[in-house]
Amino acid sequence: MTRFFSWLGVLALLGFVACQRRKPDAPATTNSLYSAMLNSLLKESVPFVSVTQLRQQPAPPVLLDTREAPEFAVSHLRGARLVGYDKFSLATVQDIPKDAPIVVYCSVGVRSEKIGAQLTQAGFTHVRNLYGGIFEWVNEGQPIVTAANQPTDRVHAYSPAWGIWLKRGEKVY
Repeated sequence: MTRFFSWLGVLALLGFVACQRRKPDAPATTNSLYSAMLNSLLKESVPFVSVTQLRQQPAPPVLLDTREAPEFAVSHLRGARLVGYDKFSLATVQDIPKDAPIVVYCSVGVRSEKIGAQLTQAGFTHVRNLYGGIFEWVNEGQPIVTAANQPTDRVHAYSPAWGIWLKRGEKVY
């Protein structure tokens, strides 16, 4: 019965987001419904960076993964640093220069937006949120690695309700 209400909630959210307009600064994603859902949840408190923009940056930014350790262990962007969400502390980033380019990401971008806002409030000046998170990164066919830095197709999809947005890769819960 709980699963029924979870899916009912997802369907209601889909209906709501389908009516939402695209935010002016929001990049496109591989799925228009995914974009609509993101636009309804994200507040734009941190500027976005698209998967394409991130890939084209001349110097790699500091990548901060704001998911939890079990999610990170399944897979993450190569070179990313786990900072977590539930127990995030500015002490974990004290070694990063305040003017360093930083890209935060999570599954879809909601948790990372909140951590990005904390970084900005703490004086970090070049913080961006990966639009669509690791889901969009994988949906666009970009590589991810395991905790042992080996290529993988496995992605922690957070939950079955959120996993519907992951169109590529092997979902892990």
